[in-house]
Amino acid sequence: MKILQFTDIHLTTPGQTIAGRDPNANFHKALNHALQYHSDAEAIFITGDLSDWGDAKDYQRLKSMIGSLPIPVHLCIGNHDDRNTLIGEFPDLEGEGGFVHSVVPLSLGHAIKLDTWGEETHAGHFCEARSKWLTAQLTKLEGPIWVFMHHNPVPLNIVPMDKIMLLDADRFAETIRPHKDKIAHIFHGHCHLPLSGSLHGIPFSAPRGTNHAGWPNFSATNLLTSADLSESYAVIFAEKNHTMVHMVEYGYQGEIRAEGSPDYADWDKITMIR
Repeated sequence: MKILQFTDIHLTTPGQTIAGRDPNANFHKALNHALQYHSDAEAIFITGDLSDWGDAKDYQRLKSMIGSLPIPVHLCIGNHDDRNTLIGEFPDLEGEGGFVHSVVPLSLGHAIKLDTWGEETHAGHFCEARSKWLTAQLTKLEGPIWVFMHHNPVPLNIVPMDKIMLLDADRFAETIRPHKDKIAHIFHGHCHLPLSGSLHGIPFSAPRGTNHAGWPNFSATNLLTSADLSESYAVIFAEKNHTMVHMVEYGYQGEIRAEGSPDYADWDKITMIR
């Protein structure tokens, strides 16, 4: 199985930029890159911050950009989004309890899209109602299960980011713990950083995002830190017993070289000297 993860696309009014970058143009480039190199992917998941300000016109523009794609696109909600506006433009996203959560069948198991949105906050939320819904899905589904969500469920040890992580992280962790053998991987966004780790032994990862980039400033106490790094998305290869996640920096403009041979017999100290 091959699937793609985009995150933090932050669509905004055409002509406006974020950190000097055009999120609409960068999302368009990401789609074109994915179609050129990964047209065999069975799905694209976008893990939130679909709009920068939760504007209806951004969601309308998103609908027009993904509507004719040959690869199905599945949307999660992020803190920059507005739930009512998003559901107004994509009514099929509304799930039980009015949350933007659902189950997506895949060729290898199922994906579960979670709603970690909270009103008037950048932090993530996972209330008792969402916990009960997720428990029900995890109980009835066979593995492997792939979880897609916006907010990071584990602290980064970067103070400003940890203020806006999933605040109900303990509830989330206790919800998934009894089902950890079914859950193959958790994919999140939000941080604009390439991340990987584990929660109760379940691996998780996040790519940087399709527009602006963060920087892991471990001495920061109040402000978030950014850097002029390449835009990216994730390419996920999954088999029954293993998963590989690549972060593809499609915005990189430098040289890409063929360099050396993987065959040991071809190694030559003289010719390999750089």
